[in-house]
This record gives sequence, C-alpha cells and structure tokens, in this order.
Amino acid sequence: MTPFVLGVIAVLLAGPVPALLARWKWLHHTPFASMVLWQAVALAAVLSAVGAGLSLITDSTWNKDHAPWGSTAAVLAGLLTVSVVIRLLISGHRVGTSLRATRRRHREQLDLVADRLGSHGRVRVLDHDVPVAYCVPGVGNPRVVVSGAALQRLEKRQLDAVFAHEKAHLKARHDLVLEAFTVLHRAFPAWVSSSAALREVRLLVEILADRAALRVGSPKDLAHALLAMASGRAPEGAMGVGTVDLVERVRVLGDLKPRPLQVFCLLAVSWALLVAPTALVVAPWLNEL
Repeated sequence: MTPFVLGVIAVLLAGPVPALLARWKWLHHTPFASMVLWQAVALAAVLSAVGAGLSLITDSTWNKDHAPWGSTAAVLAGLLTVSVVIRLLISGHRVGTSLRATRRRHREQLDLVADRLGSHGRVRVLDHDVPVAYCVPGVGNPRVVVSGAALQRLEKRQLDAVFAHEKAHLKARHDLVLEAFTVLHRAFPAWVSSSAALREVRLLVEILADRAALRVGSPKDLAHALLAMASGRAPEGAMGVGTVDLVERVRVLGDLKPRPLQVFCLLAVSWALLVAPTALVVAPWLNEL
C-alpha cells in the first residue's frame, strides 16, 4: 500500500498541485514563504517518486509469504528508482553545463564591449537604445548590466532601486533556485511535470528581488522603473529586472502589508510535505527493528 500512496503523491505534486498553486495569486504577497512551499513541493515529489520504488523493494524483500512476484516487483521498482535518479543527474548536467557556458561567454563579451559605471565595479553599461537592466550570475565574477537608454530615462532613485534588485538576485543566488526547477522540469515528460512551477518560481524570485529593492527606493520608484523597461529583454542565461510579469509585480507592490498568519501556514504546510513521504519510507524499516 505504501508504494501506491507514494506514487500517487509524486504524481499529484508533479502536476495537479503546481497547477493549482499557480492560480493562487495571494501567495505572491508572501514571496519567501511561498518560495519555501514551492521548493517543498518539488523536493517532496522527488522523495515520493524515489521512495515509491524503495518501498516496493522493501515490501518485496520483507514479504513473509515470499510471493513469486516479489522478486520481479523488487527488480522493476529498483529499475524505476534508478531511472528517476539518472534522469535527474543527466538533466542537471545538461542544464548546468549549458547555463554556465552561456553566461561565461556573455561575461567575456561584456568585458570587451561594455563600459564600467563609475564606482560600480561590476556594473557594465551597454550602448543600447532600449532601456534594459539585467544580471549575469557567476561564482566570483557576476555582472550587472544596464543600457545607456535606461541611464537616460530613469531617475537616480529609480536606478538605485534597479541596481539593488539585480544585486539581490546575485547575493541570494536566485539563479541556483531557477536552475534546480529547470532541471526538474526537463527531467520528466510533459505529462508528468508541470511548467506552472517553473513560471511561478521565476515570478517569485523577481518579487523577492523587488522587496530587496524597496530598501533603497519607494514602491513608486520601482514601479516606474519596471514599466519604463517593459520593452527590454534579458539575454539567455541572465535575469532581467523587467522581463517577468510586470503587471502582477506592480500589483503586489501596491499591497505590502505583512501577513504573519499566512507565512506561518505556508511554512507549516511545507514542513508537512517534506515529512510525510520521508515518514512513509522510513516507517517499514522502523517496524522491522
């Protein structure tokens, strides 16, 4: 029974649950707790998928009746578990290798064609007539990029908010969060995985960076900067301040009141999601001791 339950949980957490969560816009008002929830859903889905195979192996091995199908079921479960792990490893290698190569090439090109912005050592200015700002993550050598049009169009407070936004991405390593969800999304076929999780996490990391930007600028300053750069597009592998759901982000900026009860409930649900599949896998082992 345990393998079946874990399998159902894995399927639900991979597809229907993310599709449902993506419809709940009120989650955007508590971005940190909501991000924890999305990470818990993703990790619980993987734990459940792997745990289903491990539980079936355990049940078949410890079956006191030694049913003739036990060994076959254990072998099939083992192959399923190994295939899940291998798909994750292959997807992780492909996504990570591609992203790092793309970002490395882009940083090298920036150092050749872009100018440094005054005392901002990591900020590069591109001679471009479209207002745009983005960051290129990298261990030890990230870059923040802004176009000449953005420097001309935005006021100082708006520019400060934009720089704070991009630097928040780099400091919190939001690129690693997005990379992990990209790996999960590409590791499994479309009928199992949901693109809603990746879309929502992309939005949440932008909202988190928006919150960090409010430490140096007002919501009005940031909203004006976002709308001014609505036509800009960040290159592949970069994270742009104005490239993800501007309408929703501006809406969230208009309602910043704290929601401690919502935060507590989301963190509690996240904890339960991680504990449940773990307990189902571990319980048979504990019973045998």
